[in-house]
Amino acid sequence: LMAVAMQRSTLTISHMGGEGATWIGMAPHAGVRHVFANMGDGTYFHSGLLAIRAAVAAGVNITYKLLFNDAVAMTGGQPIDGPLTVPRLTRQLAAEGVARIVVVADDPARHRRGAADDPLAPGIELRDRRELDAVQRELAGVPGVTVLVYDQVCATERRRRRKRGLAPPAASQVFIHELVCEGCGDCAVKSNCLAVVPVETEFGTRRQIDPFACNQDLSCVEGCCPSLVTIEGGVPRRGQAAGEVDESALPDPALPALDAPWSLLVAGVGGTGVVTIGALLGMAAHLDGLGVTVLDVTGLAQKGGAVLSHVRIARAQDELNAARIEPGGADALLGADLLVAAAPDTLRRCAAGRTRALVNTAETITGDFLRDPDRGFPGAATLARLRGALGDDAVQALEATRLATGLLGHSIATNMFMLGIAWQRGWVPVSRDALLRAIELNGVAVDDNRRAFAWGRRAACDPAAAAELAARSLPQPAWRRLSTTLDERIARRREMLAAYQDDRYAARYAALVDRIRAAEQRVRPGSERLADAVARHAHALFAHKDAYEVARLYTDPDFDAALAQVFEGRPRVTLHLAPPGLARRDPVRGEPVKRAWDLDRLHPWLRLLARARRLRGSALDLFGRDADTRLARALRDEYVDAVELAAARLDAGNYEAALALAESTATARGYGPVWQRQAGAARAALREQRAAFEAQAR
Repeated sequence: LMAVAMQRSTLTISHMGGEGATWIGMAPHAGVRHVFANMGDGTYFHSGLLAIRAAVAAGVNITYKLLFNDAVAMTGGQPIDGPLTVPRLTRQLAAEGVARIVVVADDPARHRRGAADDPLAPGIELRDRRELDAVQRELAGVPGVTVLVYDQVCATERRRRRKRGLAPPAASQVFIHELVCEGCGDCAVKSNCLAVVPVETEFGTRRQIDPFACNQDLSCVEGCCPSLVTIEGGVPRRGQAAGEVDESALPDPALPALDAPWSLLVAGVGGTGVVTIGALLGMAAHLDGLGVTVLDVTGLAQKGGAVLSHVRIARAQDELNAARIEPGGADALLGADLLVAAAPDTLRRCAAGRTRALVNTAETITGDFLRDPDRGFPGAATLARLRGALGDDAVQALEATRLATGLLGHSIATNMFMLGIAWQRGWVPVSRDALLRAIELNGVAVDDNRRAFAWGRRAACDPAAAAELAARSLPQPAWRRLSTTLDERIARRREMLAAYQDDRYAARYAALVDRIRAAEQRVRPGSERLADAVARHAHALFAHKDAYEVARLYTDPDFDAALAQVFEGRPRVTLHLAPPGLARRDPVRGEPVKRAWDLDRLHPWLRLLARARRLRGSALDLFGRDADTRLARALRDEYVDAVELAAARLDAGNYEAALALAESTATARGYGPVWQRQAGAARAALREQRAAFEAQAR
């Protein structure tokens, strides 16, 4: 079901235990030699083996992709209800007559070491997870029934175990150098991970890893990009917290009287503590001697999926006839995630004139963003829809994640921070003492949660002071500060290009922008849209990140400073690179294969390479014949020529065509095959828009 929803060329679903069974009847008539069928370990143990047995008996060509991830997703991430191991699985499949079985694992050596009392079936192949695509292609050519067992603990479940101390901490963590990143999104495509989040910089939207949301799966490192590094020995740094709150100075709110049952709906995403908030409210109500029901709607066990917690509180338990909040029955909405808060099922529980809402406007990305890196976050439209449904006065919107991070040092406390605001607003009918006791009984991050609740109360009483304190506690690298004027934007890019190459190269860029700017003022005095577009997109083409530039950025002190803002100590940094001319190509995907390089050992060579950037464009250019470099320079020169044409022939009638021309190369980004695809498409778009401009300029 999840694969169908993710647009991964999965065509249909079946009932539990019927995976692939429809192919038995279709195979003689479909005109297709072979298909794949997905199955989980829980389904296999329940009844899925029967479908595999039927396929073997029918003699059809099918490969079962059997995910052994140690968790049952459809019911929330519980362990398999039985003694199933990968070795036992392979022995059972071999006994059923499966033609070929391959185990693909994140740690194949674990099975090679094996256990004497639980061995793999004879002849089983073990392959690394990086070979998944190659194994699939091999099995597609094998007659009969084959099985690919993918063995890797569910990343979300492993994160839970690490958090609870039931699994060792990850040896490595991922960090993205935002200036090396091109914002192409290939890391998100490779990992399908919502911890790879967008971040706005002066030079465009880039990616960063949220260290407190990261599952340490490391599959994002496979992205075709040199910006992803792994960190060993570093601990994610918590920001400088703003200190303690004197709660005795805060006024006590008037809590709901409970003349009728009170319904509070908590809306958010999985993995952020929505269910915990519901549980704490339930325990607090119990401690206050009130009646309470808590219903959690979690759906599939997918981190980042929508989660709703229906909390209903009354004076006595017999006043609560249903756990689910009825349509229009919510008295308060705690929207930890804006998209979930404004979703149809959430709004159906709310009503104008009754429901008051507190919503977090932080941009939490969705699966759609992973597949489309240009997809914007519909924050303004979503908030407008929520206000339209409940009324402007009923909705309080705030950047809760940013505030909580600044005040408390990390984003994990966001939901508890919001609960503190809601309680101080008088929207939560339980006592403060009961809530604090519930936090204590929960036994997880007790001091942090108490502090988050207190800061939420303070933010409700004095939001301006809380915002000022949070801003002071959130240091940002220089490239995160956005220019406020066109002159500043041009000057910063000119300065960067001087470091990229030299002053002469930077002056060439500035002269191009000046020409189009003068032409725009001639045609539309006071407008800067066209000049701004050229300033941004021309810079991206002038500053194409070749090997010289990547080396310069990794030896720049700004990288060490950015790393120190995220991790404590002096961690070991490993680069993952596929240098032009040195990296071998994956025979299946056609992408260069990355290798790990210790930064300390590589640093002297990177410094030499960075100094060699003066050779760029000369006969001695080390990378002048590289395919990516040739395409980048050709695209840059075509863009310059097109902009100069637009500057010379611009008039009121073709202004919009000139603007489309200036923005036509926006998709040109990435490295290697990603760059070739994106830049090729941008080149075609540039030529198309140039032709359109010329047609209007005659």
